[in-house]
Amino acid sequence: MAVSEQDFKDTLRLWASGVTVVTSKSEQDGVKGMTATSFSSVSLEPPQILVCIHEKADTGKVILEQKKFAVNILHSEQQDASNQFAGANSQEERFANVDWEEGKSGSPVLKDALASLECTLVQQVKAGTHWIVIGQVENVTQNQGTPLLYFDSAYRSLAES
Repeated sequence: MAVSEQDFKDTLRLWASGVTVVTSKSEQDGVKGMTATSFSSVSLEPPQILVCIHEKADTGKVILEQKKFAVNILHSEQQDASNQFAGANSQEERFANVDWEEGKSGSPVLKDALASLECTLVQQVKAGTHWIVIGQVENVTQNQGTPLLYFDSAYRSLAES
């Protein structure tokens, strides 16, 4: 028997993770983006990553249709961007106050992100209420800074050494 949803959530709150904004674009639907913490590297050869996206997310719909997306890793000063791309905000509100540009893949890339990975979709796997989206990394950008972290339902930053 599986654990309860609440026990599962309470336990996963104890896993610290980086914060990303996943983006994509289509001619028909425009730019789409959402905050995601379920992100990981998969392979070095070829370079691949994965991100988990709820089956009802409009961003995921565009990713699955267009086969292109970007993962923008947020830096410690981007809590507002994380909040803006989360929850019930419209896509217009999500992109309204962030500086972004179209990347080489056509997906939106947040200019101030700590790093961005532009990907081509290579596999999608349905798991419960989510799609596990695996992408081959085609282009990266990197900036200086420290990552935005999420732990125990709050944003965190790395301690200075």
